[in-house]
Amino acid sequence: MFRGSMVALITPMKEDGSIDDDALAGLVEFHIEQGTDGIVTVGTTGESATLDEAEHCAVIRKVVELAAGRIPVIAGTGANSTTEAIALTRCALEAGAAACLLVTPYYNKPTQKGLFLHHKAVAEAVAIPQILYNVPGRTACDMLPETVAQLAGVANIIGIKEATGDLQRLHQIRRQCGTEFAVYSGDDATGCEMMLQGGDGVISVTANVAPRLMHDMCQAALSGNRQLAQSLDQQLAGLHAALFVESNPIPVKWAMTEMGLAAKGIRLPLTWLSDTAQPKVKAAMQQAGIG
Repeated sequence: MFRGSMVALITPMKEDGSIDDDALAGLVEFHIEQGTDGIVTVGTTGESATLDEAEHCAVIRKVVELAAGRIPVIAGTGANSTTEAIALTRCALEAGAAACLLVTPYYNKPTQKGLFLHHKAVAEAVAIPQILYNVPGRTACDMLPETVAQLAGVANIIGIKEATGDLQRLHQIRRQCGTEFAVYSGDDATGCEMMLQGGDGVISVTANVAPRLMHDMCQAALSGNRQLAQSLDQQLAGLHAALFVESNPIPVKWAMTEMGLAAKGIRLPLTWLSDTAQPKVKAAMQQAGIG
């Protein structure tokens, strides 16, 4: 089981929007040095929606190669087409990823039966550990705990990234799926409390900017040290909010350029962080002792 602070890694790009392999190599080393517990590549924060299939697979291969077994790599391979999700998941398996993260199909608004059959089909087609990803604020579709429980019965579906921010979901999923089924927070603002209540970690946007602090906070929370975990999380609270002042990953990409770790590159329809929002992100970085 993966545990702790797992960064939802940005996909660094040059100003022309092409993928910056040199910066990607630097980011992998940065996270290993800073104690990040796992890398999630080409998820929402990695701009999966604007990478074509060849680019998507190439980034997964590159990150696995760069990590070289020193840190687990979880590949984002979700899609709103089941056949595309299977193809991307096969790429991740062939690349040597440790697991895959599959977002619920977005835009087409499947029923709970459709969600079950979609994820079951991907899991049965590709023999790699798979983590469900529920983020209704992005997808217009909410995978209910009852559906999660059905999918937990599929051997290689091992957990869920739950990004509703509703802590009751943790307990509902635990009751129906048991403690062997992993539950990760996909909401930085409530991640600390979720771990203190029994969650297994956070798949984090904030960890891009403050990886060491996120790792330390997660370790404190997982060990049940509420006082230390909340103290560390308080330093991160500004980032948890400011990194969503505009649509993710707009703010985090700006922050990474401020840290000298990435160039000013992002793909339309996303745009660069507005001048009015930049001071908010900068202040949150300073609160966390960065920059």
